[in-house]
Amino acid sequence: MSERARPPESIRLDKWLWHARFCKTRSLATELVSKGRVRVNSKRVSKPATMVKPGDGLSFALHDRLHVVRITAIAERRGPATEARLLYEEVAEQG
Repeated sequence: MSERARPPESIRLDKWLWHARFCKTRSLATELVSKGRVRVNSKRVSKPATMVKPGDGLSFALHDRLHVVRITAIAERRGPATEARLLYEEVAEQG
């Protein structure tokens, strides 16, 4: 398998939030993280470039809901909602 065909092992947090369609734009994802509103594995992060990988847990409040998800995959592009749903599993949702 060539280096190019291998899926990435990790991705920037803001990019993953955008690919998973939690945020409509990447700049909104960047803003969400920059304001310290996202926790990765129970630790608050404020840098959009924080690297995340499958198995990491995320928690964040968005659209009047608290999302707690576990990353299951990383996408190379922002696809349709049906593909985005395969990138995570909901651990808990409250709202």
